[in-house]
Amino acid sequence: MKIRKISEHIWSLKSWMLISVNVWVVKDKDGGYTLVDAGMPFMAKGILKFFAQREIGPLKRILLTHGHSDHVGALQGILKEKNVPVYAHGIEIPYMEGDQLYPRRKKHEKNVPKGLVKPLETDEYGHLQTVCGLTPYFTPGHSPGHVAYFHEEDRVLLGGDLFTSKKGRLHKPMPMFTGDMKDAVKSGMIIQKLNPKTLEVCHGSTVYDPAQQLDVYVNKMEKELHEKIS
Repeated sequence: MKIRKISEHIWSLKSWMLISVNVWVVKDKDGGYTLVDAGMPFMAKGILKFFAQREIGPLKRILLTHGHSDHVGALQGILKEKNVPVYAHGIEIPYMEGDQLYPRRKKHEKNVPKGLVKPLETDEYGHLQTVCGLTPYFTPGHSPGHVAYFHEEDRVLLGGDLFTSKKGRLHKPMPMFTGDMKDAVKSGMIIQKLNPKTLEVCHGSTVYDPAQQLDVYVNKMEKELHEKIS
């Protein structure tokens, strides 16, 4: 597992299967830590080793960008040692628990046990609440309840599968596993609103100043989607 500190409060933990898989550890002001995504089952050992070797503060919670198997695989391995709550968008939970069929899938996915994952907290108006310096933004398309987490102080967007990247360039999420590519591209416009300094994705490398690449990315995707419809 490759460990890299990407900003003042955030570490990237990367492993490989056929492609790279990233998860992130975020330090809170109270000394606690949050894990964003849980990767593949084999990553549990490396994630736990990160906390044990560095003797950092306690793991307080796990936040999920969505419920696909490569984002929740290490959950149960981690939870055997760390009794912490796990959160995802409420829309996503029935899909990851297997009650609803992910778009474009033929079989229900039971990626987590029922009741394990709780809905992200909201205020009285239904707005997703900031936790550990991370503000969740609803970014559906790759999956129905996908969220990205923005660390405002560090100006880092933890994008999950909102995009992939190659050599620091924005690329579309994996088509095979994306429920609605048109919605995914629309959700990607969040980087125009937030203008993060860096974008982190699950599959790929860091993208610096991603808003500078957005017009090229959107134009390319609009052309691709139009050609498919035609």
